Parts: sequence; structure tokens; C-alpha cells
Amino acid sequence: MFFGEFRHNLDAKGRLSIPAKMRNQCTNTVYVTRGNDGCLNVYNEEGWQKYYESLSKLPQTKKDARAFLRLVTSRVSECEFDKMGRINIPAVLRNHSHIEKTCVVVGVGDHMEIWNETAWDQYYAAQDESFDGLSELLGEGE
Repeated sequence: MFFGEFRHNLDAKGRLSIPAKMRNQCTNTVYVTRGNDGCLNVYNEEGWQKYYESLSKLPQTKKDARAFLRLVTSRVSECEFDKMGRINIPAVLRNHSHIEKTCVVVGVGDHMEIWNETAWDQYYAAQDESFDGLSELLGEGE
């Protein structure tokens, strides 16, 4: 399970150090693709297989399902860790998520997310104000 929040800098070549506690749950390869709310999703091999299986079950007769599948899979990148525990995030994905220098790696259970630092701070602040309401709405503690 991936959890926690870690702030790291992207180097000039687009490499990002993945925190050791997250990296240890991965083989030498992770899969990076666009996520929701402007972030990137990062899956270990097992997580990517499960996610892709769920995508493959979308009804191909539905235009929205086809579009979503294309948007996710066309930009997925298989990234290998280097000796320093870094992955090279392709420019097309960095540009999509406005990741330039400082970013935040967030554990979200079955995967990680990579956020532009400012976008993450704004998102978290906006959602933090709704925490109690979200908890009630989603049945927390039942």
C-alpha cells in the first residue's frame, strides 16, 4: 500500500527520486500515466495490471469509454528506476501536469500520484475544508 506525502525536486533531465518506502513496493519498473485533477498516476506492475483490467472492461461501444481508454493508454510510460532510485518522466507527461521543479509524491493506496507542488497545496487546502463533510457523505466510521 502506498501512503504518505513527499516533496522532491525534478532534475534538469526530468528525473524524479521516488521515496524508498514507495520504491520498495515496486519492481525495477513503474507505469506513469495521466491521472485526475491534473496529477500523474504511478503504478507498480501489479497495480498497472489491475488498473488496465478495469479499463479493458469499459464498454467499447460507448464513445466516452473509448476516449478515456485512449487518453490514458496513449500516454502511459514504462519507467525504469536508475541506480539512484529515480525515474525519468517523459516531457509530454510533465507538461500535462505542469511539473517543472518541485513536486509532491502522494501515496493513494494502490498507486502513487505526482503533483505540481502548487497545484497539490491548493487542492489539499480546498479539500481539507470539506474533510468532515466528505467523511459523513462517504460513511466514515460506520
